Amino acid sequence: MRFLGVGAALVLSLAAPSALLAQPDGRLIPPRSPRNASYSIDVRLDPASREMTGSEVVTWRNVTAKPASELRFHLYWNAWRNDQSTWQRERKLARAAPGRVNRPGDWARMDVTSVRLTGNDPADLTPQLQFIAPDDGNPDDRTVLQARLPQPVAPGGTATIAVAWTAHVPRTFARTGAIGHYFFLAQWFPKLGVLEDAGWNCHQFHANTEFFSDYGVYDVRMTVPNAWPVGATGVVRERRDNADGTTTHRYYQEDVHDFAWTTSPDSLERTARFEHPTLPPVEMRLLLRPDHADQADRHFEATRAALKYYGEWFGPYPYGHITIVDPAFQSGSSGMEYPTLFTGGSRLFAPEHSDDPEDVVVHEAGHQFFYGIVGNNEFENAWMDEGLNTFGEARVLMAWYSPMYLQQRYFGGFIPYVLRDVPIDREIYWNRFAGYRRTPKLDPQSNPSYRYSPGGNVTTYNKTALWLNTLERWLGWPAVQRTLSTYFDRWQFKHPKPDDFFAIANEAAGRDLTPFFDEVYRGSNVFDYGIQELRSDREGDGYRTVVIVRRYGEAIFPIDVRVAFTGGEPAVEHWDGRDRWRMYTYVRPHRAVSAVADPDRVLLLDVNLTNNSKTLAPLDRLGPTAANRWSFRWLIWLEDCLLSWSALV
Repeated sequence: MRFLGVGAALVLSLAAPSALLAQPDGRLIPPRSPRNASYSIDVRLDPASREMTGSEVVTWRNVTAKPASELRFHLYWNAWRNDQSTWQRERKLARAAPGRVNRPGDWARMDVTSVRLTGNDPADLTPQLQFIAPDDGNPDDRTVLQARLPQPVAPGGTATIAVAWTAHVPRTFARTGAIGHYFFLAQWFPKLGVLEDAGWNCHQFHANTEFFSDYGVYDVRMTVPNAWPVGATGVVRERRDNADGTTTHRYYQEDVHDFAWTTSPDSLERTARFEHPTLPPVEMRLLLRPDHADQADRHFEATRAALKYYGEWFGPYPYGHITIVDPAFQSGSSGMEYPTLFTGGSRLFAPEHSDDPEDVVVHEAGHQFFYGIVGNNEFENAWMDEGLNTFGEARVLMAWYSPMYLQQRYFGGFIPYVLRDVPIDREIYWNRFAGYRRTPKLDPQSNPSYRYSPGGNVTTYNKTALWLNTLERWLGWPAVQRTLSTYFDRWQFKHPKPDDFFAIANEAAGRDLTPFFDEVYRGSNVFDYGIQELRSDREGDGYRTVVIVRRYGEAIFPIDVRVAFTGGEPAVEHWDGRDRWRMYTYVRPHRAVSAVADPDRVLLLDVNLTNNSKTLAPLDRLGPTAANRWSFRWLIWLEDCLLSWSALV
């Protein structure tokens, strides 16, 4: 369709979902996804032994154009069965210091005991089960289980698979596991991969990447000890007390692609509601640690901020409910997203007007949109979720929270100190992503994410956020907002690829952005523009000024060059940035003072800002320097610290 103005497009995007109803029991009317992989699961947790026993019935439909002769399941927990899995080997490569020492009970295990086809043509697939390693051939990796079928499932055909398994809950790896009486259980059941026309997309579990699965209906019954509250994807439909001192909690949700849950006898439950004049209401449930009881409102406000701005900018949250989990101290489960549920991450001491816990709550709540509702492949294109969400999170924090101040933490991160002399403005916040500038050539984003080199997360998170913000500064927020809202609208409950996003970006911008995406996505060249030379020499009654601006990096981007003089208007040049260098000459009555490449900081991907400017003005004419001001402030702060410390010794 033709793009309308931002206001009109927003009205349409908000009005269109009015016929979509989220029911209190977890139903969505009408269905929003293909629902081709649905799960009915029963699981029992024994907290004392940390053992789980489970069974599931998977109803799967082949939505491809080719018959399926086998099934492939993810068994994620086997990545932590020992230190020989692909996940463990990759984690060792990325670790700068020795890893933790695991005792026998700290490891995980997932053992499938039975796989059967049910229905009209029942068959026992258990004898044909085998582990495969499609990515690296690692014979010790047991995270992908293959089951050959006696008869192929034709395109459009359906299979019903009954699976039984047992598992051991580990001390937390990758945000899933247990500490004390706190359990956070993710990727905890055998889960089908995604069948595409090219074959099964069912990667081994890698240290750099997360997950990918089809949408369906989840009907899950979790049995835990009495008085242990449960939080889970979806909404509770039933609680049944059993004669053996346990309670079975039944949760249900339609149109999601995963299911996670948590339980702990120590959790406090709080509830609140998100309301908005043009967005659907959302019931919010918070499972909070007792020592963080005074932070409940901050968790709710941060969730409201994400639901409000993501809803206004990109599209409405459709489920009608969301669960926020405040993880246990040292549980290792903070900052993770699952459909309709996410974990935050707070501290005992969390001063107001800092970004703790707001930052992580906004980020994980934001994941409900580009992770939960737009289901890209996180194994291969993690930036399409993590990067887009990092960009959105930054905009939310800048829009919602003011003032917000820089915070430093000491004594292992336990004691906070809020620098109220340093308000976090737009530029300071975006400098958080400067880690990309230290390792800008790690990988091109077009590489599959699971093949990124150790430390490749800066490519997934930081680089994407920086190039999206560069697009906003270059083309304007309306063009970027149209891109993200159209992408969200067209691809929700589907599996988009990078080219789908780029096509929408071109459409929304009204121009071909392929050269830009060639640089930031398909290549790993770096951007680096700077002022090589600034001279301003007297010539007759005036001055002859020469400015040479240079492209030091290989990547190309159009920039402005601004030259200031002691009098008169500055000169502003628009350079396409293609040549290695460009010289500008001015004959003016006034001497040049400074020259700046990219004066408005449009190109946030520039890896070296120290060469972006030169000045001819003496320091005494520039006024008190920032270095002097900061030196005096920090000397006073240090003096206060030393005086305080002397009182304690």
